[in-house]
Amino acid sequence: MTNSNQPLNSIITSMAPDKLLSFQKTISEIPGILKLTFGEPGFSVDERIKIAAKKAIDENRSHYADSQGEVDLRRAAVDYFNDTYHLNYDDENNVIITLGVSEAINVVFQSLLGEKDGLLVPEPAYGPYFTSLDLAHGTRLTIDTTKNQFKLTPQMVEEAIKNSKVPVRAILMNYPTNPTGVTYSKNEIELLAKTFKKHKLWVISDEIYSVLTYDQQHVSFAEIIPEQTIYINGLSKSHAMTGYRVGFILSSKKIISEMQKVHGALTFAIPTFIQDAAIVALKVVKDTPIKMKLAYQERRDRILPQLEQLGFDVVKPEGAFYLFAKLPADLGSDGDQFALDLAKKGKVAVIPGSGFSEFAKSYIRISYAASDTDLDEGMKRISAYVRERRENKK
Repeated sequence: MTNSNQPLNSIITSMAPDKLLSFQKTISEIPGILKLTFGEPGFSVDERIKIAAKKAIDENRSHYADSQGEVDLRRAAVDYFNDTYHLNYDDENNVIITLGVSEAINVVFQSLLGEKDGLLVPEPAYGPYFTSLDLAHGTRLTIDTTKNQFKLTPQMVEEAIKNSKVPVRAILMNYPTNPTGVTYSKNEIELLAKTFKKHKLWVISDEIYSVLTYDQQHVSFAEIIPEQTIYINGLSKSHAMTGYRVGFILSSKKIISEMQKVHGALTFAIPTFIQDAAIVALKVVKDTPIKMKLAYQERRDRILPQLEQLGFDVVKPEGAFYLFAKLPADLGSDGDQFALDLAKKGKVAVIPGSGFSEFAKSYIRISYAASDTDLDEGMKRISAYVRERRENKK
């Protein structure tokens, strides 16, 4: 029998539970609740992708795949990202196929960061990054972007490096950003890249939402400073393939060769039939991402004015599918309490901002990846809840 008093890894036992998952669990049993929480595209996978997966299964594509990824998929990925974002990777040896971007982040962190190495993290940021950083034994160096409408500047980077008590090895860039939807122009990318180059920082660039950039062309750090960039992307947001778990790490062949050691240990390989489906997504299904982007942009433009009319302060998202809204002063400054009360009384689930940063406690995140029907109903319920709270204060 296992000794229940046997100590576990202190890194694990000292971790707080993931706030996003914990909140979801807390409100999941509320009858009739409508969820505007996770970044789950409200679209089905394209039939051409499903047909490819079924065909692969029928042809017994069920054995171990090449650990780094099937050669045909790696070639398709290099071609797709080169063509779409003006990158210049050579061939299939510049990429690893991972079990979604979540695994990609863990591979990169564990490959780049040594004990106590510093990672600059502009916040608010996707909460699971913090857990992955703990597992890699790195040190989180937070940069508060709330004071600049969630935009990182070279000056912020300089200040963070100057004040750091540990060696600063890398910076994590995610854009368009979860949870704010903020992104960067080419000029802004170039100015940041100049600073990163000056300090010889690795740039871990998670661009999973790149295809959902609305009002400008997405520009990758991998185009501007490829020699310092670890480029990460996937098919969850671009092709609504969240359950398929397909991610990509692209970098120099030397770096990829080293990171493959970690990937091989963590996952070995993703299923062959899923890789066959991913090839079709990259090579054939190029219209679906465009259609989804247009739908999300229309939803943003429909929902944003409604929140503003209710008194929420929202920086207009330039990509992704989230609205990060600061509570009106008369509704308090505790996003956790607001979200819990909204769930219980208004029957709508949104994510408290504290799950993304200690600097975002007065915010909530609303996902407009849900269906149009759910989104419109959710906004009706939020409006009714806010009106009722204000009436009760009179």
